[in-house]
Amino acid sequence: MKIMKLNSFGENMYDLIKKLYPICRSITGDGVRDTLKIISTDVPIKVKEVPSGTEVFDWVVPKEWNIKNAYIENSKGEKIVDFKNNNLHVVNYSVPVRKTVSLKELKEHLFSLPDHPDWVPYRTTYYDKNWGFCLSHSQLLNLKDEQYTVVIDSSLEKGSLSYGELLIKGTLTEEVLISTHTCHPSMCNDNLSGIAVATYLAKYLNQTENRYSYRFLFIPGTIGSIIWLALNEKKAKNIKHGLVLTGVGDSGSITYKRTRRGNAEIDRVTEYVLKNSEDNYSVIDFYPFGYDERQYCSPGFNLPVGTFMRSPHGKYPEYHTSADNLKFIRPEKLDDSLQKIKSVINILEENKTFVNLNPKCEPQLGKRGIYGAMNAVGEEKAKLQMAILWVLNLSDGSNSLLDIAEKSNCGFDLIKDAITILLKNSLLKEI
Repeated sequence: MKIMKLNSFGENMYDLIKKLYPICRSITGDGVRDTLKIISTDVPIKVKEVPSGTEVFDWVVPKEWNIKNAYIENSKGEKIVDFKNNNLHVVNYSVPVRKTVSLKELKEHLFSLPDHPDWVPYRTTYYDKNWGFCLSHSQLLNLKDEQYTVVIDSSLEKGSLSYGELLIKGTLTEEVLISTHTCHPSMCNDNLSGIAVATYLAKYLNQTENRYSYRFLFIPGTIGSIIWLALNEKKAKNIKHGLVLTGVGDSGSITYKRTRRGNAEIDRVTEYVLKNSEDNYSVIDFYPFGYDERQYCSPGFNLPVGTFMRSPHGKYPEYHTSADNLKFIRPEKLDDSLQKIKSVINILEENKTFVNLNPKCEPQLGKRGIYGAMNAVGEEKAKLQMAILWVLNLSDGSNSLLDIAEKSNCGFDLIKDAITILLKNSLLKEI
């Protein structure tokens, strides 16, 4: 099954990422709100606010963090590290600081990457009251033994955690969950790419008639999915399929991480799409580390939620560094990710089960004009004829379209064409 690209939205998604890139996001704060506000210009998400101190299972919603400015100044009054130049320079969630320190004390709060001396790392201190700066290793090596003024103009106060949610209703109450994290500051692949692809997938589905309902969550990592599950246990039972989208803009091939169940329909459909895409791909089993699939697939929920990404987290050197920038991602890779996810969605929508209404021996197709009505000729006609015979034989109420496509090796689209012909001739019934 070749992926059909009716429209390319790679440049549009890349432009959205460019808008979001400068914003300093975290698990709470105005950066997340600003991000959600921009997303809401494309899709009608509802922004939810969960107060600090709210208990959610074994966790508590943290205080809200915001930052205005931060820098390190040398004895000459020169700013050698400046948050305004790169928001990764500050350890995310650093408490307010304004003091003069020695080089020895300063180094206790500095982080760099010796193996990549020109890159700035990304570090956080969400649940540990601390402060710090990230800088290139070249900058670190050039620091002189003198006094330094450190300023972090931040606030950590009672407020709320913000997330975005969109429910696109279909004819069924059963849902497909699309989840992506919004907590990372200026890094493009992880995870502005996931935000952009989720946004354009929502735009697409919001303009189509759907069998399933689709729930989109734009949430801070870990704590966001925990909050949503804690506050929506009943709604979670409606989730029949799900994908976490992350790191979908780099040049690596697609990697799919299976659900905890390992053989859920979303696993089979995604693997089928990748196998038939004519592109390289990898499929890995579930393990309890990574992104929000850990929460959706926790034993108390065990939802059928897999993870769709390109290069896996931690498997590319740019991960969680300043090198994950606008040059690292590609519009054509964003579009490729979107198109493959659309293909997954399209199969989920069409993957129905039918029963043969004439199951005792083959029905006479000639007298119904089925063979003659086929527009295909030659080899294509022979393939369609074989697909029809496979559908008739396997439509016993226990095989879905995907089952038939896999067993027959005819291809999902061809099986769908055969289904259409047989339905018109009252030889099948959907169950």
